[in-house]
Amino acid sequence: MKKGFTLWFTGLSGSGKSTLANKCQEILLERGMNVEILDGDVIRTNLSKGLGFSKEDRDINIRRVGFVCDLLSRNGVAAIAACISPYKAIRDENRALVGRFVEVYCEAPLDALAARDPKGLYKKAMAGEIKGFTGVDDPYEAPEKPEVLVHTAVETVDESVGKIIRTLELMGLIPAAECATEYSEEEEEEIKKRLKDLGYI
Repeated sequence: MKKGFTLWFTGLSGSGKSTLANKCQEILLERGMNVEILDGDVIRTNLSKGLGFSKEDRDINIRRVGFVCDLLSRNGVAAIAACISPYKAIRDENRALVGRFVEVYCEAPLDALAARDPKGLYKKAMAGEIKGFTGVDDPYEAPEKPEVLVHTAVETVDESVGKIIRTLELMGLIPAAECATEYSEEEEEEIKKRLKDLGYI
């Protein structure tokens, strides 16, 4: 049975977590992996219905996602979580629980997120119409050493996905593509250096 793992996307609202998660799912399925996505909005509607947005409720929600990811990963599934997950301590708890945990930080500046926000939530939050909005008047603790760092305001979806998939290949978590990779030498070296600095290779 293939080894399972958890691919954990974190980042502010609108930073591209769900888009990248869905694209990664397509590629992992093509590689013969069993894959499940746990999307933050879907989890809120089902698994965590009734929870609010206090720090305690946010922590409970992310712990629940981590618990499900652990169950899936233990049974050979590539679990993909796409949640804001604003607090570092809870993400680290999930890392310790799951073990094979690959953190992807979707980094994008606030002004870029506000500019492309179709619902206008950032604008409302900045105007004080929405309270407790992560990244505006509620904290977001960015990962210090994520396995993958993608800059979604300046990278294309394919560029970001390429970084993620190549990292998973180099970590030995997924089979490498049979065709030649499309990464430049610079991109390859950047990914390898990151993994070396983190102690993976």
